[in-house]
Amino acid sequence: MEYEPVIGLEVHVQLKTKTKAFCGCSTEFGKEPNSQVCAVCLGLPGSLPVLNKTALEYSIKVALALNCKVQAQTKFDRKNYFYPDLPKNYQISQYDLPIALDGYLDIGIEAGTKRIAIRRVHLEEDAGKLIHRDHLSLVDFNRTGIPLLEIVSSPEINSAQEAYGYLRSLKNIIQYLGVSDCDMEKGYLRCDANISLREKGSSGLGVKTELKNMNSFKAVRDALSYEIKRQSNILRTGQELIQETRLWDPKAEETQSMRSKEGAQDYRYFPDPDLTNFRIKDEEIEKIRMSLPELPAQRKGRFIKEFSLSEKEAELLISDKGLADYFEECTRQYSNFKNVFNWISSPLMSAVSLRGLKIDRALVVKPDSLIELIRFVDEGSLSNLSAKEVLNKMLDSHKSAGQIVKQDGLTQISDSGALDQIIQEVIKENSKSVDDYRSGKSNAVMFLVGQVMKRSKGRANPKLVQELLKKRLS
Repeated sequence: MEYEPVIGLEVHVQLKTKTKAFCGCSTEFGKEPNSQVCAVCLGLPGSLPVLNKTALEYSIKVALALNCKVQAQTKFDRKNYFYPDLPKNYQISQYDLPIALDGYLDIGIEAGTKRIAIRRVHLEEDAGKLIHRDHLSLVDFNRTGIPLLEIVSSPEINSAQEAYGYLRSLKNIIQYLGVSDCDMEKGYLRCDANISLREKGSSGLGVKTELKNMNSFKAVRDALSYEIKRQSNILRTGQELIQETRLWDPKAEETQSMRSKEGAQDYRYFPDPDLTNFRIKDEEIEKIRMSLPELPAQRKGRFIKEFSLSEKEAELLISDKGLADYFEECTRQYSNFKNVFNWISSPLMSAVSLRGLKIDRALVVKPDSLIELIRFVDEGSLSNLSAKEVLNKMLDSHKSAGQIVKQDGLTQISDSGALDQIIQEVIKENSKSVDDYRSGKSNAVMFLVGQVMKRSKGRANPKLVQELLKKRLS
């Protein structure tokens, strides 16, 4: 019997506001534990929460970008549960009147495009952070009260790869909006997954497993892939699945049971009496809609049309806002768009990746510096090989292409007189390749070109070398 997975994702995004959701405490990361707290976020008696207007506006931005219907009225509720990092013993969240409902996100799949429905987008506050050491646990409340946006998809994702694509697309949109850094290492973006298996072709839902502790998109994909295999094996051997929460162990590369979940936990939601209902006027929604930037899908279409890129090339560029911005800045200074793409997508991205940098943070090779390097190649001052060497030195030394070429004497040799002696030596030392060429094996000349390039330390003009070799060998 064949089974197919049914996956729903719950994504929590930390909004990039200067202060917390319901108080004036700073949201700055990495400060001394419990140094960014007050009576409100600690839930002390007599304190009253006040909604952060920027957090609400950012939430509406995301909702509109995800094609959701923004509610005319929204309210906040108390989600009641006890945990050491929750000082009030309840979390301010949203239940029956979230900020937005019924959206969708289109993702790319092998067959083309798939639309994933988004059930709801709601705003809530974060809890604190537990720090476990030996035989004790400590709690840091700095994160308590930080605004979180929860985005809940419908269970319409049918593979681990689709889940990965959904998360990448969602992260990209949020970064384009500028409402969050989405840094998973800092906890700015977190994801839980619900997965069940059903007989292929059926419409029902199987026994659900909730997956937690996934701190990267790769971890989400790996955890889901493992869980699909685990559940398939259980069902095929006639055993019964139990509803439970499981944690992903990246070292063991497996999910492990955390707790069984017999039924839905009763959080005893009720409206927060300290926060009024909020009415969102149509004109306010339209004002935010008009402020939306060009989103990834729109930018992709424009790049294809404006720069004559293929769909795959445009997809690569828009997959990271910093990368797309970098490319566009380069095109303002240089009109051979395809050449710019080739330099960015291959030598530059490879060199940046090897150094663990991000393209928009590789400030030592600014767009005008890269264009200077490309022009050296166009003019024949540098060979492609030497230019790649210069690019690496630019990243490491913070110097311009011109400075490096001058100090290292890397200017391409295009003087036939200067090359002639090297060519004579190469012909003399490689008689077999010479004979092969003269006997009709035309490709043998490329070996000889390579030897000349090697002797000239990559400085010889390869086109001129090939011409001079053919002339001398004939």
